[in-house]
Formats: sequence, C-alpha cells, structure tokens
Amino acid sequence: MNAILVPQRAPAAPWSRRFATFAAVLLAVSGAGHRFALVETVPFFWLLGLSGVLAFIGLALGVIALVQIWEHGSSGASIAGAGILIAAIALIPYGVSALRLIGHPRLIDISTDLENPPEMPLAAAARSASMNPIAEFNLEARALQEEGYPEVTGRRYEHTADKVLEVVRSMMQERGWQPRGAEGQELAGGSITLEGVAYSFILGFPADVAIRIDDDQTATFVDMRSASRYARHDLGDNAARIQRFLRELDERMALLAAV
Repeated sequence: MNAILVPQRAPAAPWSRRFATFAAVLLAVSGAGHRFALVETVPFFWLLGLSGVLAFIGLALGVIALVQIWEHGSSGASIAGAGILIAAIALIPYGVSALRLIGHPRLIDISTDLENPPEMPLAAAARSASMNPIAEFNLEARALQEEGYPEVTGRRYEHTADKVLEVVRSMMQERGWQPRGAEGQELAGGSITLEGVAYSFILGFPADVAIRIDDDQTATFVDMRSASRYARHDLGDNAARIQRFLRELDERMALLAAV
C-alpha cells in the first residue's frame, strides 16, 4: 500500500484569518454603532484601539504562516493570504488617519477669527468632564493654525445681515446641525451667533460649531468656529468643515447677487 503524505497546515494560518476577521467585524459593527449613536465615543475609542491591535496581530500571523509554508512546505497559503488581505483592509482607516495625523497640525479648535473667535456658551455648557473644554486660543494654537490653514478666513458680503442669517440658518439645518442661539436677538447693527453640533461623515465624531454674523450697516461679516469634543488631534476635520461650509455659502450668496 502506498502512503500519501499530506502537508501539515501552517499553525499560524487559521489564527491569522480568525484574528483578522474578528478585527474587521469589530471595526464595522462598532463604527456603525457609533455613527448611529448606539455606542458612546469614549468606549468607541477603546474598541478602535482593540480592533487595530487585533488586525495587526492577524497581519503578523499571516506573514509568519507564509514563512512557515516556505520553510517547511506546509499547507494553508490561501488561508494565510485571506488573513493578510482582511487584516490589511481593516488597517486601511488607521493608515489614512496616520497620514492625516502627520499632515495636519495638532489642533482641535479652528476659527476664522483668531483674535476674537465666535463664542460658544451653549457648547461649553453641554460639554462633560470627558470632553475637551471650550478654551481660549493661545499663542501656540494661533501660530499652528496660521501656518497650517492660512486659507481659513472669514467672509464679507454685500448683502443684508438678515438675508445672510437666513441662508446660514438654512445651510445648518440642511446639515442636521440644529442651529440655536439667535432667538429673540436683534441683528440690525449688531451680531448674532448660531451654534450647532456637526458630525464627521463616516464615524460620526461630534464637533461643536458656531457661526457669527456681524452687521456694521455697510456690509455683513461671517466668521465660523469648529471645535472637536473628543481627542487631542482633529486630523484636519475642523478646518475642512469650515472651508466646505463657507465655500457653499459663497456660492449661495453669489447666486442671490445674480438674481
């Protein structure tokens, strides 16, 4: 009787796929849970860290399995390859975040007016001890923003302040920011600030926003501020949020001028 030799499967191969699959599922489920307010932000950070560690372990085990297969002629290459692929996909968000961490200044609060930023009394009252406090802009933060985001500036419009306020409020409502703070205030010759809460597109990280409309009787000025509630680096989200909002505001005000 002829013996049939069956190559032994590389021990690390199935564990690579298990760790990688669990990491990917954990990342997807916890991310969706946070996006739809089913998971709080602080526990979500821990889940993100755990998912990243598990994905890295799965990737490392996949590489180890391939080495075992090469050296000992073991089977399991397809299983190890699947583990490496799943782990690599799960690690993509971490890689993107790392690039943004390197490419943007370490800031969590951005304003178009650094000398006199829009005030955030409602945001300050709503923030808990686990959140970043609403603080004044120090010299270091100002220097970092001026160097990293010189294009983040306020706007001046040749429209009535009431019309600008109407457009700003409408844009905030369209984004789900639920503008608050202008009820009962008189705008003519003065200033009104609308506050709201914005969320990042994919994972839903919250940030408080404030938009100030100033009327000096000759023109209307708009300044905007966006401040992250959590973490010590916004990865450029606040500056991008302000730029997107003000670009669209420019377009809408230009359309009104053309009418």
